[in-house]
Order: sequence, then C-alpha cells, then structure tokens
Amino acid sequence: MCGIVGAVAQRDVADILLEGLKRLEYRGYDSAGMAVVDNQSNLQRVRRLGKVAELDDALSLQPLAGGTGIAHTRWATHGEPSERNAHPHVSSDDLAIVHNGIIENHETLRDELTAKGYEFLSETDTEVMAHLIHHELTKNKDLLSAVLAAVNQLEGAYGTVVMDRRDPSKLVAARSGSPLVVGLGIGENFLASDQLALLPVTRRFQFLEEGDVCELRRNRIDIYDRTGKKVTRKIIESDLDHDAGDKGQYRHYMLKEIHEQPDSVRNTLEGRLGDKQVLIDSFGEKAEEIFSKVRNVQIIACGTSYHAGMVARYWFEEIAGIQCNVEIASEFRYRKSFVPANSLLVTISQSGETADTLAALRLAKESGYMASLTLCNVPGSSLVRESDLAFMTRAGAEIGVASTKAFTTQLVSLLMLVAAIGRHNGMANEQEADIVKSLRLLPSVIESSLSLSKPIEAMAEAFSDKHHSLFLGRGSQYPIAMEGALKLKEISYIHAEAYAAGELKHGPLALIDNNMPVVVVAPNNELLEKLKSNMEEVRARGGLLYVFADSDARLMQGDNVEVITLNRVADVIAPIVYTIPLQLLSYYVAIIKGTDVDQPRNLAKSVTVE
Repeated sequence: MCGIVGAVAQRDVADILLEGLKRLEYRGYDSAGMAVVDNQSNLQRVRRLGKVAELDDALSLQPLAGGTGIAHTRWATHGEPSERNAHPHVSSDDLAIVHNGIIENHETLRDELTAKGYEFLSETDTEVMAHLIHHELTKNKDLLSAVLAAVNQLEGAYGTVVMDRRDPSKLVAARSGSPLVVGLGIGENFLASDQLALLPVTRRFQFLEEGDVCELRRNRIDIYDRTGKKVTRKIIESDLDHDAGDKGQYRHYMLKEIHEQPDSVRNTLEGRLGDKQVLIDSFGEKAEEIFSKVRNVQIIACGTSYHAGMVARYWFEEIAGIQCNVEIASEFRYRKSFVPANSLLVTISQSGETADTLAALRLAKESGYMASLTLCNVPGSSLVRESDLAFMTRAGAEIGVASTKAFTTQLVSLLMLVAAIGRHNGMANEQEADIVKSLRLLPSVIESSLSLSKPIEAMAEAFSDKHHSLFLGRGSQYPIAMEGALKLKEISYIHAEAYAAGELKHGPLALIDNNMPVVVVAPNNELLEKLKSNMEEVRARGGLLYVFADSDARLMQGDNVEVITLNRVADVIAPIVYTIPLQLLSYYVAIIKGTDVDQPRNLAKSVTVE
C-alpha cells in the first residue's frame, strides 16, 4: 500500500526520494509528500493530494535541498485523502515521520498527548506517533532511544522512519508488521518499504525483521531487535531489473505484464524440472523429508492468490490424492480450526507482505501444522523469511495493481507442488511425466492465446454500456471464472460475479436478460456437456453469451452467442491457459470505459494493513 523512501547522504537527496516514490506508485496511494533537512538544519516539507506528478510539479517550484530526507505515498486509512493528512507529519517543527500500517491504540495515545499540550493538525494515527516520539525525546538521550521507548507503547502495525532536524546525520526506522528494507550505498545509505524504490542507487539490501529498530547514518547502520539487543541482518545482493518500471512499447503496465507471461512461466520452470519429474529440492533442502509425510494441505491466501489456491484444491485431490482446504486469510485467522495430522500449511502471496496472510502464518505456527511453505514473488519478504520452505514464483516485478503474471506463475508453482507431493502419495510416474511435459509446453501455449488479442478487443465492445456481468465455469475452471470476474470489476468498475455454472438455477438465473453479459470458460473436458446445458439455460432467457471454448468443444456462434476458440490443451494446464483471454477481456473493457487500468480507484498493490 503506502510507500516509504528515506536517505542519508552527502549529496542532495530530493531527486532520489522522488524517483523512489515514482517506482512505488504501483502500490496504490492518494497523496504524496517529502521532507528534507537543509544545511542550516531547517526542516522543509512539501505535500500534495493526488499523484506523485503533483508533488514533482510542486518541488520544481519549491526545490528541497539537503542530504537527509524522507518521502511517502499515502493510502488513506485514518482520515480522508487530503494535503493535511498526507505524510510526512511533523511534531513541533523538529521531527518528521512517515509511516505505513495502522496504530490501533491511537485514540488513547491522542488523548494522553493532547493532555500534555500537543496540538493535532491531522486525523491520522501517524501524527500520534510523531508527537509520542517527540515527547519521549524529552526523557531520552537521543532519537534512537526515544523511538525504542515509543514503539513499546504502540499497538498495531507499523513500518516507520523518523528524522530530527536537530541531528540530521541519521534516520531511525522501526518495523512491526509492515516491511522495511535498508539499502547500502558507498558513503550513503537508504531506507524503503520496497527494494524496487532503491534499485537506481544500490543493489545491496538488508531486510529488517519483525520488531527491528534501525539507526541509519551515511557510513554506519546499526540494527537492534525488539529487546534492544544489537543484531546483524544478512546482506542480500538483488538481481531485480531496475528497468522493471518501464512500460516499453505497451500502453499500460498491465498489458505489458500480460504479454510477459510466457517468459515469466519459463522463469518459474527454469532449473526445476527433470526429464520426467519435478525437482523437489526446488522447494528447499528439507522439502523431500517434509513432502513424504504430508497427508493434508491447508492453503491460505487473499484475493487473486486465493483463486490460485482454489484451483490447486482440484489438483491436489484429483491428481495427488491429498485432502486440501483453501481459506481466505482474513477469515482463517479469526476462527478456531481443526488441524489434521501431517498437515502442510501453504501461503500464497505476490508481495510476501500481505498482512492477513502473514498474520495467519504466525497463528498457524502455534496450531500444530507439521511445516509451512510459501509461494511468493519477492525474495527476502516476511513470508519467505518466516516459512519453513519457500518457493519463489519468479514472475518479475509486477507493477499493475490487477495481478496477471503473478497469478499464472502461482498456478504453475502450485501444479509443480502437487506433482512433488503426489509422488509420495501413490501418484503414477507416468502422470507426473505428463504434467512435466505439459508444463514445458505451457509458455508456447500462452503465446498462442495472446494472439487472440484482436478478437477479444472486438468482443470487449459489447461491454461498453453494461453495468453488470456474470462469469461461469465448472470444476477447476470455476476459480478461473472467479478470477475473470475479479479482474473485470477491479479495472473496469463493472459489477461482476462468478458462479459455478451448476448453481445457475439456484438463484442467478433471475438476473439474466439482454443487459447481463455472461462470460463462459468452456474447455473440452468431462464437464463440457453439463456446461452446455447451463449455457442453454442462459440462451432460453435471452441472455448474452461470450464463450471461450476449446476447438474440440464444437460450440458455434449464433443468436446472442459469441465464441472465441482456443487450441486444445491438456486438461491439467487448461485453468492456466483460460486465464489469459479473461485478462485480455478485462483490459480491453477497461480501455473502452476509460478507467485507470494500472492504478484502479480505492485499490493498492500490496495490502500491508488489515
């Protein structure tokens, strides 16, 4: 969600901070701001409602000079989007602070600080932190001590960076429930909520762990754990492409990322497939031992990742003969659940910092699970560090808020996991060999699906004046229909619902008329004849059908029926392949609607608050 960038250097840092914010725009935000301490120890601050471009324009009129600074993009939680609620927040014109997360006891602290004479100029919980740290500075010898004292009084989640104009030689950062990364330079150091923000200036990073507090100077970095003990965090050399934020020839990041999927899938598979088997060591050095004992799988995820998990449930139970449950993380963490013996917990997250999924993992660790595995796209993220096993999806940086290549690479990773675990539960060698063969063909199959862009773009015209739509699928295509509906509502703002097609007669048929487009995914599998019957139920009531069908399905165009044909593919990879046209449909409908494709309203890329 919100983005943080900080720097301590000999040179002016405003341009570095601004570039960092631009690279974090994909996370979603409603305002932006920057504060810098100049050579005379004056605290300068500029904030603007709206896009980073608004802040950029303001800085061209009011340049900020100085070697120590912090910057932020805000996604509103406490207080409306406005300039007065934008970060950085200040206390007594001495301290400036930026903060991601939610302070749950902010009201109590606000009352206490008001009684001490502090005046609040915003509605945010972040300003509470600013005044609290300022108050602790009156009792502690330096900023580090004050921050350590203050965070012990906070309840909730925070990734925060604090700057004191009276000592501009350093920044102090604290992390609890919201990610922060240190960037190591030469004679200068940096902080950010995402390493992508700092790739233009460094490729060496240290990821702060839960409860860490960091004092950052130009030539020194000191990190302390939640007990105040000095600790060392591993330095990681990033291999991320610093040009990942370039749209290249494409109009939007989303379209670029849709077309990157063949390469993303190749990257996911690279070095992980033998001639006829998935290489189990790809999941970690203890994977063989753990997978041999697994008899139940619990998948926890949110949003698009949850849909990936729902597809995997069909695979686990049909292919691997393993019971699999899938649950939304925000529900799992707030109910009591039964944990069968020899259960593997699998979390799925693009960012590895999804707040509900991370909290669910921490809860599950105390609940008797045999082991935990995360499927994630970001090395060094919290889920990766805190899980027993980690499998990196290697999708590459995904900038568009609506997930595309992250989803398909999650599905590929899950299918590999199913094969790896199924081998230990009686799955035939021939069946695993068939999965491996299908996975090797998948990138070229996706490329073939992308060639359907033109007819899908033409199909999208039919949605231009529509306000509602229905998506239908059966079996493992039902979660794909759910993902298609999510994409359409996310970026076109058309209300979309997905149903298992067999449920039509149990209520949704009441919605069918010539103003309700019905999108159907129809591969040629054992459920096709059932699905055809469901489609006839729609036709008989004057509904408009838009069908993505297997070339062997023998579905014909007709009155109120438009069909786009895909090449025949193996059933096991069909859910992945049928995802592609649904992504393209949602994209072209959004273009027609004129919405903000890459940064849809009210949404954020990385949901790091509950």
